[in-house]
Amino acid sequence: MPNHLIQAGILGVGSYVPERILTNKELEQMVDTSDEWITTRTGIRERRIADPAVSTSDLAVRASRKALEHAGVKPEELDLIILTTCSKDMPLPAGACLVQTELGAHQAGAFDLEAGCSGFVYGLTIASQFIATGAMKRILVIGAEVLSRIINWQDRNTCVLFGDGAGAVVVGPVAPGEGILASRLSAEGAGWEHLYIPAGGAKMPADPVTVEKKLHYVHMNGKEVFRYATRVMEEESIHLIKAANLRLEDIDLLIPHQANIRIIEHAARKLKLPMEKVVVNLDRYGNTSSASIPLALDEAVKSGRVKAGDNIVMVAFGAGLTSGGIVLKWSKGEGESNET
Repeated sequence: MPNHLIQAGILGVGSYVPERILTNKELEQMVDTSDEWITTRTGIRERRIADPAVSTSDLAVRASRKALEHAGVKPEELDLIILTTCSKDMPLPAGACLVQTELGAHQAGAFDLEAGCSGFVYGLTIASQFIATGAMKRILVIGAEVLSRIINWQDRNTCVLFGDGAGAVVVGPVAPGEGILASRLSAEGAGWEHLYIPAGGAKMPADPVTVEKKLHYVHMNGKEVFRYATRVMEEESIHLIKAANLRLEDIDLLIPHQANIRIIEHAARKLKLPMEKVVVNLDRYGNTSSASIPLALDEAVKSGRVKAGDNIVMVAFGAGLTSGGIVLKWSKGEGESNET
């Protein structure tokens, strides 16, 4: 192990979304809602829905292959796979193990991480520590969700919000001064009942009553989550920027969790960032939970919005209640196989 910390950064990105598009107009036929109401309140116009035969690990594998190709890293070169999700294939084993065997990454450790919509920034922060200490050189971090399976499609307050998708990044060493400059993980566990799935775990195992009462679906107190989100998105961003020894005007791109356009616009105003510096794709994908940020990052990279030397803030909030974020300087070597 080296006697100095190694700078960790993103070497490659990839994403995958199902082909099936569910529009607001279609939702009008399913629940008491309207395209105008959904668009005005959330900014969402459509979302992707996975085929019944497709699982979360399937989406994760497809996004991971793209990230590995972009990074120029072979599956057998991976030291660790972290899958962040709240809609895993099954309670046991970890979905990351299914991804590992499908990729052929037989040298890699594998585990799942659950922090709601904040999962990806949690996973990326953890991965960066293994790189920094020299314990590992190549780590795959994935955010993947098939939320359509855990949503009550008769509940208009939640079914209009969520979609399916996956995003992945390969993390490894980059040049000093590049990569991850600061990270922060937070939680306010007292608010856990504002966003949760009541049944299906050890506290309330599945039985005919829990199924009848639809307790295996997401339950959300929208007002409280909105209040929490608007506060922590600003707080976390400011804390991160200061921790990275940057100023607000130094930020080139904000990639927020894609939950609600009003939350995103509020954060941009508070940070004095024009919307041109904010990545928004929730109009096409809805809230994909832990897949949200890596999916948006991949789109930003592939569309040319990200350039070498750019200072990027990624910030999220989610069930728990959790929040967190990362500031990174996009490395000119990212997308290649780097060694330091």
